[in-house]
Amino acid sequence: MTETTWDPTAPGILRLPSGRLLRGRGLSRPLPPGPLPTYALYLLGRRPAPVPWESRWVRWPDFRLPADRADAEAAFREAWERSATERVEVACTGGRGRTGTALARIATLDGVPPTEAVAYVRAHYSPHAVETPWQRRYVERRR
Repeated sequence: MTETTWDPTAPGILRLPSGRLLRGRGLSRPLPPGPLPTYALYLLGRRPAPVPWESRWVRWPDFRLPADRADAEAAFREAWERSATERVEVACTGGRGRTGTALARIATLDGVPPTEAVAYVRAHYSPHAVETPWQRRYVERRR
C-alpha cells in the first residue's frame, strides 16, 4: 500500500478486479479513522456540505436513479480513473443503495460483466448493496 491508496483491509473498501481500491460509506455515520479521501463522489438528492478534499456531486434521490444519467456515467468513469492513483470515496446517506449501485457501475468499467456486477459488489463490499429492483436493472442494462 502506498500513501495514495486505501488500506485494503479497512472497512468499506472495495477491491476491483484490477486491484484498484474505492471506499464506499454512508454519510450518516462518522468519518472512518485513517487517511482522508483525496477525491469523493457524493450521490445525494441535495448538494452535500463542503469537504476539505475535491469532490463531485451527482443529484440522486434516495431509493431512485440518478437525475442525469449521462452526468452519473461521467462521474463513475472519473471515479474509476482516479482510483488508479488516488483515495476515492463513493458515498450516499446510508452507503448501501446509491453507493452500491455506483460501485457496481464502476466495477463494470473495471471489467466485471454488468449481469454480475451487483453480486460482485454484494460479495466484496456489502451484502445489502443495491437496494431496489430498478437500481439492479440500471446496473445490468448499462453497457
